[in-house]
Amino acid sequence: MGANTSQIGDLSENQSLRALVGTEAISENDPFWNQLISFTFTSPTNSGDSKLLEEAVTPLAKILIENNPRTGNFGALVRVFLGRTRELKISTECQDQLFIWQAHNTLFMIRCLLKVFIREMNEEELCQQFEYQQRAPGSSESEDLLKEMICNLVHLIVEVPLLDITYSILFEAVTTLLVLLSYQLFHKEILRDGHIYKYLMQGRCLELTSRLVKTLLYNFIRQEKCPPPVTHIFEPQSEGGGLLYGLASGVASGLWNVFTLGGAGSRTGSDQEQHPLPLSTQSLLLLLVLSNLTDGPDQPNPYRQAIMSFKNTQDTSSIPSPHPHTFQINFNSLYTALCDQQRSDPATLLLYTLLHQNANVRTYVLSRTDVENLVMPILEILYHVEDRNSHHVYMALIILLILTEDDTFNRSIHEVMLKNITWYTERSLTEISLGSLLILVVIRTIQFNMTRTRDKYLHTNCLAALANMSAQFRCLHQYAAQRIISLFALLSKKHNKVLEQATQSLRGPLGSGGSTTLPDYAQDLNVIEEVIRMMLEIINSCLSNSLHHNPNLVYALLYKRELFEQFRSHPSFQDIMQNLDTVIGFFSSRLEQAGSDLSVERVQEVIKKGAVALPKDRLKVSIREVFLFLRNTEFHLLPFVGLLLNSSYINSCIGT
Repeated sequence: MGANTSQIGDLSENQSLRALVGTEAISENDPFWNQLISFTFTSPTNSGDSKLLEEAVTPLAKILIENNPRTGNFGALVRVFLGRTRELKISTECQDQLFIWQAHNTLFMIRCLLKVFIREMNEEELCQQFEYQQRAPGSSESEDLLKEMICNLVHLIVEVPLLDITYSILFEAVTTLLVLLSYQLFHKEILRDGHIYKYLMQGRCLELTSRLVKTLLYNFIRQEKCPPPVTHIFEPQSEGGGLLYGLASGVASGLWNVFTLGGAGSRTGSDQEQHPLPLSTQSLLLLLVLSNLTDGPDQPNPYRQAIMSFKNTQDTSSIPSPHPHTFQINFNSLYTALCDQQRSDPATLLLYTLLHQNANVRTYVLSRTDVENLVMPILEILYHVEDRNSHHVYMALIILLILTEDDTFNRSIHEVMLKNITWYTERSLTEISLGSLLILVVIRTIQFNMTRTRDKYLHTNCLAALANMSAQFRCLHQYAAQRIISLFALLSKKHNKVLEQATQSLRGPLGSGGSTTLPDYAQDLNVIEEVIRMMLEIINSCLSNSLHHNPNLVYALLYKRELFEQFRSHPSFQDIMQNLDTVIGFFSSRLEQAGSDLSVERVQEVIKKGAVALPKDRLKVSIREVFLFLRNTEFHLLPFVGLLLNSSYINSCIGT
């Protein structure tokens, strides 16, 4: 960074950078700036080198913090950038790559300095760093540089088209906004009165709300990779080369893809493999941050309004939207991108946000005939629960819960047949319905939670998804039916163990020990009995609504019928056990009539015929309650967004 600098270690000795942070004020019209921003620095392309860069920049930034009140050089640097942004669109149309490159370099320097500023000072002090400037005699009140920069960044993102020559500056614009918004994300208190928050919620930025959200969504949809490095922008002016050739060679050496963390020109490594789409990733993160900012005292968050209300380009309805920031986008392209990217935390969070808040998107997703393309990646996230962070697992589970609120979805997933699920390793599944696979994965998540995390809320949502589906269970795979009963067996065993411990504590000597442990057992017993009741309701709902469609579940139920004996007389379960008793008694009787030593095939045949013969009025129809996901989204999403931004990859980029 700085003219003719090529290595991170050279930054502290670079004369141009020393002048920038030094004690002498530099006018924004000084030729010095052209020299400063025409550097041939080979930028980091992985998180390790990015950290080295930050360590090299930090001492220089601290010197600037000390001298800037007298020199105003940081404000001059910002004004140099603002002067160039006004001509960026024209430069793009004219293919003026040198101009775009210099504007990019300027913004890159600003962003590197802001990373340190934000870590070293509060927002009010940051604003002062923008306000310090050298004024000409007789000049009027200075402009609000921070406000101008934020507005120009938003304008740049929505106005400058995404091309190979603009990829890097668009990436920098998005990332710089993320850096500025880190104040909001990493403070416990809500910063409704902060300058950055107000600038994004009012004035010119407010007017560009729908365009910004639409642009960020399309950046995510397009999934553009880093363009290849430009090898020759200008030809050398002489045999020895000149300034322009030196600048071009700097671009070719990797500067053009500055800070892309795995873009073109970078070395092969984990960063490149895991994050090959930096602009797409950063755009998605900025979209999530903006849409999850808290509402203002006088108006709702406009970015959230835009997320909640945008429509499909195929929607020809003339009914005006009640929301002021609505727009149209291609839902088919959005759906494809969401399916392709579900293995990343931010994409899962976006899918959750859209399903939860945008009725248009939810209706479209539920109407798709290829819903397996979306559900399968979600199931894979839950299946590999050991390797995922708890927030990602939670979001994936809530997505399933939202989808299972719809009966059409619950029916259709049993009609989609899958073959050779390679990632499911407990058992070879050569052919299984999507519905049965979903049941298997959710049950596995419950069992993992029982033995590891023991999160009651996760338990509840897993069971709620199964309960929503239960009335529509169709042709359950025999392994799925076995796992349903096996889960009940596990819960029954746990219930008996806790009950025995509680009984022993009562028989023990009276005293402080007995009196303190008993309430713990009582609470554990109450929780287990709640879960057992939900499992019984799930089985009962399937039997009373679709018994003749599920002979495998009846078979598994009969095979383990002794499990249910102890709950027949239990006061908490007597009402729900009636149908199970009827089914077990009816089919047991028919099997006895069929003779002894029956083969599996013969038992299944008896069950299928019995399912047709069982009078429907013998079973009490259960009134199914649909479990809905209703939570304060703002409360629990902001911490998750903060964790995404604080991950090692993003942290190296925005420096929070």
